[in-house]
Amino acid sequence: MQVYLVGGAVRDQLLGHPYHEKDYVVVGATPEQMLAQGYQPVGKDFPVFLHPETKDEYALARTERKAGHGYHGFEFYTDPAVTLEQDLMRRDLTINAIAQDNNGNLYDPYNGQKDLEQRVLRHVSEAFAEDPLRVLRIARFAARYKKLGFKVADDTFRLMTQLAESGELEALTPERVWKETARALMEDHADEYFEVLRACGALKVLFPELDQLYGIPQRPEYHPEIDCGIHTMMSLQQACRANYSLDVRFAVLVHDLGKALTPQEELPRHIMHEERGIQPVTEVCERLRVPTNTKQLAIAVCKEHLKCHQALTLKPGTLWRLLQRLDVLRRPERVEAFVQACECDSRGRLGLEDRDYSQAQYVLDAMQVVRSIKAQDLPPDVQGSDIGEMLIERRIAALAELKAQHAALTI
Repeated sequence: MQVYLVGGAVRDQLLGHPYHEKDYVVVGATPEQMLAQGYQPVGKDFPVFLHPETKDEYALARTERKAGHGYHGFEFYTDPAVTLEQDLMRRDLTINAIAQDNNGNLYDPYNGQKDLEQRVLRHVSEAFAEDPLRVLRIARFAARYKKLGFKVADDTFRLMTQLAESGELEALTPERVWKETARALMEDHADEYFEVLRACGALKVLFPELDQLYGIPQRPEYHPEIDCGIHTMMSLQQACRANYSLDVRFAVLVHDLGKALTPQEELPRHIMHEERGIQPVTEVCERLRVPTNTKQLAIAVCKEHLKCHQALTLKPGTLWRLLQRLDVLRRPERVEAFVQACECDSRGRLGLEDRDYSQAQYVLDAMQVVRSIKAQDLPPDVQGSDIGEMLIERRIAALAELKAQHAALTI
C-alpha cells in the first residue's frame, strides 16, 4: 500500500500559496485493508476514507469513464491494480495531477510543474470534456490565480467552449453551480470567474441575466465605463478589494440586473431599473437555491441602492422608512452589508474607484441613532399604540437632527 499527497495541497505548496485541506490517494489497497487500519468510510460513489486521527481524506486510486449525462454520469473503478498514473490522469488540470510521497518526492507524469512555471491552466486529457463541472472549476482557478498571471490554455479553452455549447452545463445541479460560484466569489479576483465563463459561452447558459448586461449602455456622465456588464465587474472588484462577505459580493453581482430589461427607447437612461431587477434577482436566487440571508440582502440592494446613494438628501421620514425596510432594529448587520454593497456600486465606475462615499457613514450613523431610541426611554404615561407612534416620531426627529448636524459640517 502506497500513500501520496495529491491535488491542491501539492499544487499550492509548489506555488507558495496557502492551503488548508490535504487529500491523499492510496495505491494498492482494498476497502477492507483501510477499514482494518481504522479509517472511516465516507464515500458514496467510490471508496473515500477519513484518517482516524487527522480526519484528512484518503481515496483509493481509481479510474472513471463517462456512462451518462451531466456531472453524475460517471462509473468509477477501484482496484489495487490501479496505478498512480491512471488515477492522476482522471484529474482536471495538469497542475492538480502532481503527487508527493511521504519522503517529499514528486510524481508528475503530465508535466504539471512545467505548467505551474509557465502559469498555464491546462487539462490533463481529452476526458476533461466529459465533466461539465470542470468549466466552472477552471474559471474558479483562473480567478484564484489571476494575481500570479495564470491563463487558460488555448486547447483547454476550446474544450470549455465545446462543453458550453453541448448542453451538458444544463445538467449541473443548482447546488454544484452555487458551490463553485460561492467559492469563486470569495477569491481576490472574483470578476475573472465570470469573465472566463462569458468568454467560453458558459455565462449565457448558467447566468443569462448577468450575460445580458453586456452591451447595455449607461449615461457616460454617471458611468464613464458605459457598459452595464463592465460596471458590474468593476463593482465586484471593489467588493473583493475591500474583502467583503459572500453576501455582499453576491448582492453587488446582481444589483443591476434590471438594467438588462430597460426598454430600448429609454436607453441609456435606466428609469425604474431597481424595481425591474427584483424579478431576475429572485429568479437567479431560486434557480441556484441561494441561501435565504444571501437572497434577502441581494433583493434589498437591488431595490434600494439608489436610496442609499441619495441618503444625504433624503427627508428624515424617508430615511427612516428605508432603514425600517432593511430591518434596522433586528438586523443591524444587514444595514451594514447593504451600505457596503452600495459603496461598491458607487466606486465601481471608471475613474471613480477611490471616490469618497460619505453616504456610507451617514447611513450607519442614522442606524445608530434610531437604534438608540428605545421604548423604556419614553414617559411612563405613554401606553399601547401610542408607544409605537412616539418611537417613530422620536426616531424621525433624531434623524432630522442628524441631517442638520451633517449639513452644518459640510457648509
